[in-house]
Amino acid sequence: MSRFLRFSIWVAALAATVAGFASTAAPAVAFPRALESYSSMPGASAWEVVRTRAAAEPFNVVATVIFVLAVLHTFASVKIRHWAHVIEERHAARLERKYARVDRDDDGMPEEVSFWGQILHFLGEVEAIFGFWVVVLFGAIAWFKGLDTGVHYLSATVNYTEALFVVIIMTLASTRPVLRLAENTLRVVASLGGGRPVAWWFSILTIAPLLGSFITEPAAMTIAALLLGKQFYALNPSNRLKYATIGLLFVNVSIGGTLTHFAAPPVLMVAAAWGWDMRYMFTHFGWHAIAGIVISNLAYFLFFRRELLALKTPTASDATDGEPVPAWVTAVHLVFVGFTVWMAHHPALFIGGFLFYLAFAQATAHHQSKLDLRGPLLVGFFLAGLVAHGGLQAWWIQPVLGSLGELPLFIGATILTAFNDNALITYLATLVPGFTEELKFAVVSGAVTGGGLTVIANAPNPAGQSILQRYFPDGVSPLGLFLGALVPTLIVAASFMVL
Repeated sequence: MSRFLRFSIWVAALAATVAGFASTAAPAVAFPRALESYSSMPGASAWEVVRTRAAAEPFNVVATVIFVLAVLHTFASVKIRHWAHVIEERHAARLERKYARVDRDDDGMPEEVSFWGQILHFLGEVEAIFGFWVVVLFGAIAWFKGLDTGVHYLSATVNYTEALFVVIIMTLASTRPVLRLAENTLRVVASLGGGRPVAWWFSILTIAPLLGSFITEPAAMTIAALLLGKQFYALNPSNRLKYATIGLLFVNVSIGGTLTHFAAPPVLMVAAAWGWDMRYMFTHFGWHAIAGIVISNLAYFLFFRRELLALKTPTASDATDGEPVPAWVTAVHLVFVGFTVWMAHHPALFIGGFLFYLAFAQATAHHQSKLDLRGPLLVGFFLAGLVAHGGLQAWWIQPVLGSLGELPLFIGATILTAFNDNALITYLATLVPGFTEELKFAVVSGAVTGGGLTVIANAPNPAGQSILQRYFPDGVSPLGLFLGALVPTLIVAASFMVL
């Protein structure tokens, strides 16, 4: 990808991230329409409620069609990137025939770029897709509801706190001191298996996801993906094992945050409303999650055992990563991580804390790795676009959830999560009156169970995909991810509903 396009995406991501701080005058009409403003329809089917709401507010259909197109665009991203490479290679071939020589950049692409190739590259970037469709959504809101309504919705109504938090926690979790501490801790566990790649694979996929219950799921995903990249993906396993591992990682992280009531976004959405504390979470969800993670890891280990056992341990020169980090530097980093997690719902405070961190990182630069904000900003941009679209889908998701029994609700929440962030599913469940404890358990367990099926199913997934996609020649295929996550999803479902 050209430096210009990279810079353009970085600027777009930064603009979307800071948009959360913008303010503007309130629109002339309330938008989106409050759910309680629709007429009550006791005894009506979910389809009748959805049809009535669509008739009462036709823009509901427009917003959902745009959202569906964004989801379909996400699934087509790998094919679009393939077309981009084909066009660029044809462009390079034309240049070679004309000039007999072509200068190429670090990515192997011709420095004299193809305009259409670059456009397709942009349209094939998963992190940029929802942002692109937000432009379409904004245009539709401005056309049907007025420009002021569109501006107010994107700048004042949509809550970008989670997107901002992910940018900061991803950056902190990927710093050299934090990553070195996590690696050294997991090395102790991996040493029980002789420090072989299979031991690293098993320890990372078992322990790192459970850290999501304490340091938040985005931080756990970042650490797990970076360590898997170094200790596993760098050894070039088969494509089938690559997809199985990333699918397993996404499912494990989605359920690994359910041991506590404060770290996983889908749990946070319901904990206060339903009075769930840490004891409730562990006794009702935590042990199911641990069982699901261990059983899923064992199942994939047994299936891929020949290939996993055949992976060669990297040499000592490959395994080392510079001089040790002083303990006091690591401790200060952990303080910044802890403060960010503590203030996760207060962007002014955790962003202010991050600015102090930047000063500290500069003062201890000889113990730091290069600070790369491009990945975290793109992930934040992705999540900002997702919540902008998701905020207009409550009109049909709420009646669907409210019409289902316990098992259908679990299955429905799992399926809906594949196409919507699971935190949105659980939040909408709090708006459904009369939920019993069994139905509450079903909707939350279903939402976290389906959190690994697609990149949009769980907020940390874009972070993991952003880190690991360089190990997949054409990027991570949505179908490959789905198939890789399907078996552990079924195992986790059995853990929650049968054990």
